[in-house]
Amino acid sequence: MRTLCALLLSCLSVAPGLAAEWYPQQVEVDGREASYRPLEKASKPWRICALLPHGMDRYWWGVAWGLHEEAQRQGVQLGVYEAGGYQYPDMQRAQLTRCGQLAADAYVIAAIKAKGLCDEIALLKRDKVPVIDLVNGIDCPGVTARSRVDFAGMVQAAIGYIRNHSKGRPVRVGWVPGPKGAGWVEAAERSLAEVTAGTHMTLISAGYGPVDRSTQAVLVRQLLAREPQLDYILGNAEAAAFAAQLVRARGSRYKAQVVSFYATERVLEAIGDGTILAAPTDSPVIQARVAVDLAVRALEGKRLATLVSPKIEVIDRENLKDFDVSHLMPPSGHWMIRQELPE
Repeated sequence: MRTLCALLLSCLSVAPGLAAEWYPQQVEVDGREASYRPLEKASKPWRICALLPHGMDRYWWGVAWGLHEEAQRQGVQLGVYEAGGYQYPDMQRAQLTRCGQLAADAYVIAAIKAKGLCDEIALLKRDKVPVIDLVNGIDCPGVTARSRVDFAGMVQAAIGYIRNHSKGRPVRVGWVPGPKGAGWVEAAERSLAEVTAGTHMTLISAGYGPVDRSTQAVLVRQLLAREPQLDYILGNAEAAAFAAQLVRARGSRYKAQVVSFYATERVLEAIGDGTILAAPTDSPVIQARVAVDLAVRALEGKRLATLVSPKIEVIDRENLKDFDVSHLMPPSGHWMIRQELPE
């Protein structure tokens, strides 16, 4: 599988000039299928501040890369800030304040907590500064537009895969969600309760924690220590990747099969190896590109959608080779982009 991933990534790296031509893109716009085309170019070099929760994996590297690429294509200035983890909401708030000092014209925010920046967003709305909700979900008045996929749909897709795979037999599913209070986790848990009600699935929660490898490893180990006979583990990407290694290790006493409820590079590798069954993807690079375009449209008074969502695609070993990896992660050799909004 690592060879396959290397081939997929090398395909991106040999033709970087094609990266800007990401459109037209099939998405849902305000609940309807549409072909999305961004503006050709901004009318002036607007100043856009992007706030991300962290930059510890290629999911957020891909988001940062998508933001950067679209900003360059449209000719706007961009600051990219990451808070260091979901346990640092105060850092994200401080970074928003910093962008205000640098006179940002608009904000693209992947919020650490769904309601964590409501006061700040209210002030930005008062001052007619656009705020674009990116990926994670913001539950505050004053958001101008959203570029995100509802994680309720992501969990529905993952549960649908487990239901088909288990052929309707009663199963026990370990649930490893992620950080408490994050909008995407809250949406996932609401959906999970709905789609499993009245089914033959029994859910066992591992509890909450930041999506770093060490925290998720502890949660997975504790879950399996309590419930060694789980049939499936459904978790965030870091939890799923660790669980896949643990349950497939030589001499392992665990029989659980693993599904991630979103995709990352590590998850793709594990799907190819057969250690993770499947994962839906929300195309984070496309979400990032759309978010920049929405910010420019808002600043220029152009026609603006309320919500733009790439289509959810479930990746498994059967269709992995056909997946467009440029929707998920940056080309080979690109790392996390962190940059100050120019003075």
